[in-house]
Amino acid sequence: MTSNYTEVIVLVEGPTEQLFVKKLLAPYLAGYAVYLTPIILSKSGEKGGDVKFARAKNDIGNHLKQQRGTWITLLIDYYGIDSDWPGYNESKKAADHRAKANIMMQATAKKVQNLFSDYRPETRFIPYVSMHELEALYFSDAACLAEKLAVQQAEIDKILEQCGEPEKINDDVETAPSKRLAKLSTRFKKTTTGIAIAEAIGIQEMRDACPLFNDWLKTLEELGQ
Repeated sequence: MTSNYTEVIVLVEGPTEQLFVKKLLAPYLAGYAVYLTPIILSKSGEKGGDVKFARAKNDIGNHLKQQRGTWITLLIDYYGIDSDWPGYNESKKAADHRAKANIMMQATAKKVQNLFSDYRPETRFIPYVSMHELEALYFSDAACLAEKLAVQQAEIDKILEQCGEPEKINDDVETAPSKRLAKLSTRFKKTTTGIAIAEAIGIQEMRDACPLFNDWLKTLEELGQ
């Protein structure tokens, strides 16, 4: 009997991304008959952070081999990604954040296809590298973010005016999205306050403000059709 839903394993960077998928993305995409299972990229004796392709490729390959009826996708941050990631050096030469993302995702898809060609990655693997951090999505609703952090909305608006849009909030150790949130308020904690902010904003608001995120979700939605 043919199932009428699609299973997708989401290989995520760490606990924040895992919670984001579990609490927001999975319920949202279930409405499209797409069922997500978030799994943190494995590393001997450690979880989260330090996102190297040398670490990710083993998990990607294992899931492609072991669960041939499922799709595999990624949810990892461009900020802090290791220089061994496919497309990394070329992406650093691009000024536009969309170009950076496209370079990384196309290079990742090509590399995975070359490494695991026996397991149909061209039809089962969807790369996604968020610009520049998952926390950029929380800037999609300045009023909500300001309320949740108990700060003036003008402080959020100023960041958006400087950067242009949430996904352009940059890739610097002092000014990456999570760093800015931590500076705005000591209340901000990635896996608690951050997820609560995301739930308050909602997926649709994030899609409207973040085109790259929206494109990824469109691709996932289409799996259920």
